[in-house]
Amino acid sequence: MTKRRAILLVLDSFGIGAAPDAANFGDEGADTLGHIAAAFTKPPLHLPNLQGLGLGHAYQLLHGKFPAGWNCDLPLIGAYAAARSMSTGKDTSSGHWEIAGVPVRFDWSYFPKQPDCFPPPLLDEIFRRSGIKSSLGNCHASGIEILDRLGAEHLRTGAPIFYTSADSVFQIACHEETFGLNRLFELCKTAHAVLDESDLKVARVIARPFTGPPGGPFQRTGNRHDYAVPPPAPTLLQRVSEAGRDVIGIGKIADIYAHTGVTEEVRASGHDALWRETLAALDRCGDGGLVMTNFVDFDAVFGHRRDAIGYGQALEEFDARLPELLGKLRDGDLLCLTADHGNDPTWTGADHTREQVPVLFFSPNHPATQNLGRRETFADTGQTLAKWLGIPALGDGVSMF
Repeated sequence: MTKRRAILLVLDSFGIGAAPDAANFGDEGADTLGHIAAAFTKPPLHLPNLQGLGLGHAYQLLHGKFPAGWNCDLPLIGAYAAARSMSTGKDTSSGHWEIAGVPVRFDWSYFPKQPDCFPPPLLDEIFRRSGIKSSLGNCHASGIEILDRLGAEHLRTGAPIFYTSADSVFQIACHEETFGLNRLFELCKTAHAVLDESDLKVARVIARPFTGPPGGPFQRTGNRHDYAVPPPAPTLLQRVSEAGRDVIGIGKIADIYAHTGVTEEVRASGHDALWRETLAALDRCGDGGLVMTNFVDFDAVFGHRRDAIGYGQALEEFDARLPELLGKLRDGDLLCLTADHGNDPTWTGADHTREQVPVLFFSPNHPATQNLGRRETFADTGQTLAKWLGIPALGDGVSMF
């Protein structure tokens, strides 16, 4: 078995500029990193470790310049690329599956932006199977706004809050204590089964538990759970696990891949906890294994809430933790940092943005810096990691090494 290991960190929503087809999504001009950097003037956005891995150079591949206020003279220690998506959507499932070598070539089903956006027969079947009598919301909404609007009524009536977004999702918010966490999970499983048997292709049903007193304010908790459809072809994770090696999925990784290919699932909420579990996983991941973590707060806490300053501060905190990770890497390890889509916190609305993403590599025994260019698909990342780990080639993508 190879002594090489791979560590794949997904900075959820960390785009670096509009994709060539961004206009088709209403996202022409979106630039998550660039617009965050522009919001930081005194002092400028400070990400020296990510810059050392090649983040500024990846951005330069698309824009011909570094982000505003950046020092372009910092030493470079990594290999870098900028990748576009060939999947049809700009959602979590599409981005993660494509990173792992399986682009989404079909169209997801989306619910229309109108009141009562869920088809009545779908709701009726969910009610029949679950015993729930009615629901609130049934509309497009952001997660915090709908709690402010309907949280008190949910506590008064006991009716779950159903809502969606521009992604292919069916979200259910319920009070963790009064409705019950396990009851919410069972309701989500029922909705997932109903959708799976329908003609719709909905990527995920998401449990959104929250807490708070009857009059509010309400807060979402870390007990989110995603019920996803499985990828349509074997992913990098499945190939690694089929080879008898460790695949440690941290955060919502196991949910995103519908629990396929993950040999150990580690649930954690908040970037501090995700960092702690990632570092701990390195101590137990065997030769030839994969550790994969999704840092979701960039997207959920800052991108969707259009908080550019908070997003930038979270990036600076992430950057400050990188030396600890780099110090734990051993010869044969390959670290890869990338993203699954954009979510420009200065953009209109509250949805993801169609952007290209950075792909940054570092290995202690592969010190040469390298410009890996502009990549035509996120799948090149998965193919690169597959080659590094010595497993059979994936169906899509070209190795960058």
